[in-house]
Amino acid sequence: MVEAAKEILPVNLEDEMRQSYLDYAMSVIVGRALPDARDGLKPVHRRVLFAMRELGNEYNRPYKKSARLVGDVIGKYHPHGDSAVYDTIVRMAQEFSMRYILVDGQGNFGSVDGDAPAAMRYTEVRMARIARELLADIDMETVDFVANYDETEHEPSVLPTRLPQLLVNGSSGIAVGMATNIPPHNLGEIIDACLALLDNPELGIAELIELVPGPDFPTSGLVYGVQGVFNAYKTGRGKVYIRARTHIEPLDKKGREAIVITELPFQVNKARLIEKIAELVREKRLEGITELRDESDKDGLRVVIELRRGEISDVVLNNLFKHTQLESVFGINMVALLDGQPQLLNLKSLLDAFLRHRREVITRRTLYQLRKARERAHVLEGQTVALANIDEVIALIRGALSPAEAREGLMGRVWPPGQVVELLERAGADATRPEDQTEEFGLESGNDGVGYRLSRTQAQAILDLRLHRLTALEQDKITKEYGKIVDRINELIEILANPDRLLAVMRDELTEVRDRYADERRTEIVEDYADLTIED
Repeated sequence: MVEAAKEILPVNLEDEMRQSYLDYAMSVIVGRALPDARDGLKPVHRRVLFAMRELGNEYNRPYKKSARLVGDVIGKYHPHGDSAVYDTIVRMAQEFSMRYILVDGQGNFGSVDGDAPAAMRYTEVRMARIARELLADIDMETVDFVANYDETEHEPSVLPTRLPQLLVNGSSGIAVGMATNIPPHNLGEIIDACLALLDNPELGIAELIELVPGPDFPTSGLVYGVQGVFNAYKTGRGKVYIRARTHIEPLDKKGREAIVITELPFQVNKARLIEKIAELVREKRLEGITELRDESDKDGLRVVIELRRGEISDVVLNNLFKHTQLESVFGINMVALLDGQPQLLNLKSLLDAFLRHRREVITRRTLYQLRKARERAHVLEGQTVALANIDEVIALIRGALSPAEAREGLMGRVWPPGQVVELLERAGADATRPEDQTEEFGLESGNDGVGYRLSRTQAQAILDLRLHRLTALEQDKITKEYGKIVDRINELIEILANPDRLLAVMRDELTEVRDRYADERRTEIVEDYADLTIED
């Protein structure tokens, strides 16, 4: 018997089941069902977008087979069934499911009639243009990466999105013991609310609802009643009534009319709706309807319901609203992961979570850019010193027996600094010093005045200089590039040191996203409504 099996520990079955169930529940909640409040994505959506980026499947590149992407996602990041991943990709490409599609699909991706999409071997995809905003700056250490399921790859734990994705496209999911159902919104309105919160963090729901009057569904329609919207935005829970957009058309001179449907409530299957209306007419639960036909085409949705002569169209229409999905209820339940825990969040909390994420992303990006700028400035600084003393440098290199001896010779002398002094006075002596660089290198003061001692990195960069860089024109380019990088370093330091400057960067980037992608509201908000009956 192995050593581990010699001791048997009694375990309370109730405790073990409770702990195992909690572990399973949290795994489903965090790993599958709920979106992150920061980037608005569930792990599968995040993995699809990251895999597309790694494949080079960008919006301005040729389409790739969906099967290729699905294979990459399940092979590298998402060890689940291929149908789950493909269904996710399909939904991200459906204009009637997403307010702003994240995947640009080519082929049959289903329809509002509930038609199934073509198999993944037939369809092709690439990233939608707006999706690049979710991945912007991901290569600048803006987010943490974690090992994938078999620790052979790395994937982002969250995306550094410039887009308030969770509110813009919404999300739905059923976890263990909880669910989420967040409606989509208009991008321009959500970013206006973000900008207003940056200007005044004390804004309440009443002020925010003036900027975000309600959901904005991809299938348009009409949202009735503002009280339900207000309750949902204030508490995180509520319900809104969505109605189809309809109008009445005359059929002939004898007074016959038709109800024409041009927009449906969100997530309503058109084919099933027509079947339901026909069934109600056969069962005589709906009266006054003589003909029903679907005239939808590539130009848009159009369902015609012809009425008997003498029927009051408004009464028939209200019966349709009452008995069919021409009116539906969208239950809002804004649950998302915040700091790794599922929480019920109101409108302001969701906006704040996104803005805090943006602040962290911009700070991390600025630190990365500052480090890279300092590394480049350090090299250019050494080259500028070498160019100011070009004859002595060439003589030293020609007299050395080996590259190592030349490098040590360059490092062993204190060189006249040339233009470097003036540029460093403008930026500060340590502004261009890399973090890992000790103070023994760089400018130093001595009995003979100010001198410059080259580091190993700088000396190697001087040895690597090509001869054509010694021409007067190339020397001028090096000096100008060094001056620009010094100015850039000052700018980056200012962003990190001044909170107002950081907010200005956030504001500029949000405004840029709004100006590039914002569009008109599709869903009309109606203040209130009343049903019309025969008695009326």
